Amino acid sequence: MDGNVIGLAAVVLFMGIPMAAMYTFYRVRRLRTDERLAALARGVNVPMEAELSESARSRRWGILLVAVSLGYMACCALLGRGDADFSRAAAFGVVPLSVGLGFFVDFALIRRDAKQIG
Repeated sequence: MDGNVIGLAAVVLFMGIPMAAMYTFYRVRRLRTDERLAALARGVNVPMEAELSESARSRRWGILLVAVSLGYMACCALLGRGDADFSRAAAFGVVPLSVGLGFFVDFALIRRDAKQIG
Protein backbone atom coordinates (compact mmCIF):
# COMPACT_ATOMS: atom_id res chain seq x y z
CA MET A 1 0.00 0.00 0.00
CA ASP A 2 1.88 3.00 -1.27
CA GLY A 3 -0.63 5.75 -0.62
CA ASN A 4 -3.28 4.67 -3.12
CA VAL A 5 -5.65 4.07 -0.23
CA ILE A 6 -5.83 7.80 0.43
CA GLY A 7 -6.92 8.49 -3.14
CA LEU A 8 -9.46 5.68 -3.02
CA ALA A 9 -10.84 6.95 0.29
CA ALA A 10 -11.08 10.48 -1.13
CA VAL A 11 -13.03 9.29 -4.17
CA VAL A 12 -15.31 7.08 -2.08
CA LEU A 13 -16.06 9.91 0.35
CA PHE A 14 -16.43 12.45 -2.44
CA MET A 15 -19.08 10.29 -4.09
CA GLY A 16 -20.48 8.58 -1.00
CA ILE A 17 -21.36 11.56 1.17
CA PRO A 18 -23.63 13.27 -1.41
CA MET A 19 -25.26 9.94 -2.23
CA ALA A 20 -25.90 9.27 1.47
CA ALA A 21 -27.40 12.74 1.82
CA MET A 22 -29.70 12.18 -1.17
CA TYR A 23 -30.78 8.79 0.16
CA THR A 24 -31.49 10.27 3.59
CA PHE A 25 -33.55 13.07 2.04
CA TYR A 26 -35.50 10.53 -0.03
CA ARG A 27 -36.06 8.26 2.97
CA VAL A 28 -37.31 11.05 5.25
CA ARG A 29 -39.65 12.32 2.56
CA ARG A 30 -40.94 8.80 1.94
CA LEU A 31 -41.58 8.24 5.68
CA ARG A 32 -43.49 11.53 5.91
CA THR A 33 -45.62 10.55 2.94
CA ASP A 34 -46.34 7.07 4.36
CA GLU A 35 -47.25 8.59 7.72
CA ARG A 36 -49.60 11.08 6.07
CA LEU A 37 -51.24 8.36 3.97
CA ALA A 38 -51.72 6.11 7.02
CA ALA A 39 -53.35 8.97 8.93
CA LEU A 40 -55.66 9.72 6.00
CA ALA A 41 -56.59 6.01 5.77
CA ARG A 42 -57.67 6.11 9.44
CA GLY A 43 -59.77 9.19 8.75
CA VAL A 44 -57.59 11.73 10.55
CA ASN A 45 -57.54 15.19 9.01
CA VAL A 46 -53.90 15.94 8.28
CA PRO A 47 -53.05 19.53 7.35
CA MET A 48 -50.68 19.83 4.45
CA GLU A 49 -47.44 21.58 5.24
CA ALA A 50 -46.79 24.38 2.83
CA GLU A 51 -43.43 24.18 1.14
CA LEU A 52 -41.28 27.27 0.99
CA SER A 53 -41.99 29.61 -1.87
CA GLU A 54 -39.41 30.17 -4.56
CA SER A 55 -38.48 33.55 -3.13
CA ALA A 56 -38.05 32.11 0.37
CA ARG A 57 -35.75 29.40 -0.99
CA SER A 58 -33.68 31.99 -2.86
CA ARG A 59 -33.43 34.12 0.27
CA ARG A 60 -32.42 31.12 2.40
CA TRP A 61 -29.72 29.96 -0.03
CA GLY A 62 -28.48 33.54 -0.43
CA ILE A 63 -28.10 33.95 3.32
CA LEU A 64 -26.39 30.58 3.71
CA LEU A 65 -23.94 31.05 0.84
CA VAL A 66 -23.00 34.60 1.81
CA ALA A 67 -22.50 33.56 5.44
CA VAL A 68 -20.38 30.54 4.45
CA SER A 69 -18.21 32.56 2.08
CA LEU A 70 -17.66 35.38 4.59
CA GLY A 71 -16.79 32.83 7.26
CA TYR A 72 -14.39 31.05 4.93
CA MET A 73 -12.68 34.28 3.93
CA ALA A 74 -12.42 35.39 7.57
CA CYS A 75 -10.98 32.00 8.56
CA CYS A 76 -8.36 32.19 5.82
CA ALA A 77 -7.50 35.76 6.79
CA LEU A 78 -7.09 34.83 10.46
CA LEU A 79 -5.08 31.70 9.78
CA GLY A 80 -2.81 33.36 7.25
CA ARG A 81 -2.04 36.59 9.06
CA GLY A 82 1.70 36.06 8.80
CA ASP A 83 1.61 34.56 5.32
CA ALA A 84 1.53 36.70 2.21
CA ASP A 85 -0.39 34.07 0.23
CA PHE A 86 -3.46 34.01 2.48
CA SER A 87 -5.32 36.29 0.10
CA ARG A 88 -5.13 33.61 -2.58
CA ALA A 89 -6.86 31.13 -0.29
CA ALA A 90 -9.39 33.72 0.85
CA ALA A 91 -10.16 34.52 -2.78
CA PHE A 92 -11.86 31.12 -3.09
CA GLY A 93 -14.59 32.54 -0.85
CA VAL A 94 -15.58 34.90 -3.66
CA VAL A 95 -17.25 32.03 -5.56
CA PRO A 96 -19.94 31.20 -2.96
CA LEU A 97 -20.20 34.92 -2.14
CA SER A 98 -21.11 35.75 -5.73
CA VAL A 99 -23.55 32.82 -5.93
CA GLY A 100 -25.18 33.97 -2.67
CA LEU A 101 -25.48 37.51 -3.97
CA GLY A 102 -27.02 36.08 -7.13
CA PHE A 103 -29.64 34.34 -4.99
CA PHE A 104 -30.38 37.65 -3.28
CA VAL A 105 -30.87 39.28 -6.68
CA ASP A 106 -33.15 36.39 -7.66
CA PHE A 107 -35.15 36.90 -4.46
CA ALA A 108 -35.51 40.63 -5.16
CA LEU A 109 -36.64 39.99 -8.75
CA ILE A 110 -39.18 37.36 -7.68
CA ARG A 111 -40.56 39.70 -5.02
CA ARG A 112 -40.75 42.59 -7.52
CA ASP A 113 -42.59 40.41 -10.05
CA ALA A 114 -45.03 39.26 -7.37
CA LYS A 115 -45.82 42.87 -6.46
CA GLN A 116 -46.43 43.77 -10.12
CA ILE A 117 -48.82 40.84 -10.59
CA GLY A 118 -50.70 41.31 -7.31
